[in-house]
Amino acid sequence: MTKPPESPLSYRDAGVDIDAGAALIERIKPAAKATAREGVMGGLGGFGGLFKLAATRFKDPILVSSTDGVGTKLKLAIEMNRHDTIGIDLVAMCVNDVLVQGAEPLFFLDYFATGALDVGTAATVITGIAAGCREANCALLGGETAEMPDMYATAHYDLAGFVVGAVESTGMIDGSQIQPGDHVLALTSSGIHSNGYSLVRRILAQSGVAMDVSVQSLIPDCADQRPLGEALLTPTRIYVRSLLAAFEKFTIRGLAHITGGGITDNLPRVLPDGMGAVIDLTTWRLPPLFRWLQMSGPVTETEMLRTFNCGLGMLVIVAPDDVDPVTEFLQAAGETVFGIGRIEASCAAERVRYLHTLA
Repeated sequence: MTKPPESPLSYRDAGVDIDAGAALIERIKPAAKATAREGVMGGLGGFGGLFKLAATRFKDPILVSSTDGVGTKLKLAIEMNRHDTIGIDLVAMCVNDVLVQGAEPLFFLDYFATGALDVGTAATVITGIAAGCREANCALLGGETAEMPDMYATAHYDLAGFVVGAVESTGMIDGSQIQPGDHVLALTSSGIHSNGYSLVRRILAQSGVAMDVSVQSLIPDCADQRPLGEALLTPTRIYVRSLLAAFEKFTIRGLAHITGGGITDNLPRVLPDGMGAVIDLTTWRLPPLFRWLQMSGPVTETEMLRTFNCGLGMLVIVAPDDVDPVTEFLQAAGETVFGIGRIEASCAAERVRYLHTLA
């Protein structure tokens, strides 16, 4: 017969600290409160977040939702002990996805899971999530912190996010208006964003390059003096404010968020049947960090275009007459814009046809 323990066990003995979880909630309340917008009801700590859709400007809204994570970019953040921007990545990956259907992000929920809760690290991550929400004018309505002993390596954690947005039924962007002859504009990315990091980490491992080496030293003809690690952790760009403003003034026929799958797989997702795109690869220059990855792999051009955003984070499809005014408007809103291609009628299985090679 098994001998009973001499003293009673607690949840903390099993590796879960309820008090730490409560302390985290109190610590992040000010950051979450700072993201409040019209429609928000109540605050953190309830069993569910409350949002009153009728309090917003929408008359006949369609709700649009998305969920995502940041992949193995987390590994780099953990290895570098830099946790302040990874939450921005999490928000960006979700809100940019609902944006492509014309939706305004309304509220966001996060999931933070770890083996043993470090309140300081978790608070830093969630403060970053709140910063991303403020940038997207999206309320951080709640979330879940899960402490699961033996599930994660020491100091490791995982993140997931969930966003709900809304768009007027008459303002949905679904690609149905796209026609041959339409132009493809591209908004530049802030860096690698949050896709392709398993390949990035493989290249780092085989190259042996230190994370404190400057990007400029790796690519001599570039002016980027940031340490490599800092450049790799640059948070994903959030396009919400500039594009929502553009939706009010122009007819945007299609949008593609360039995430996993690159231009090759993401642009066809918004094209009607029987249409393809011709993309001129000389219309923008591959940023230095991507050039280093391509050379160091080495990585083929085909693989680059299907794995990374290659410097372009969002594609915008407009009618020919709207090219100049939309470009000027978005540039005035802080975006860098390139005209990179056109839509054509196509019966080919290959929905994106590339001209020339990456410069």
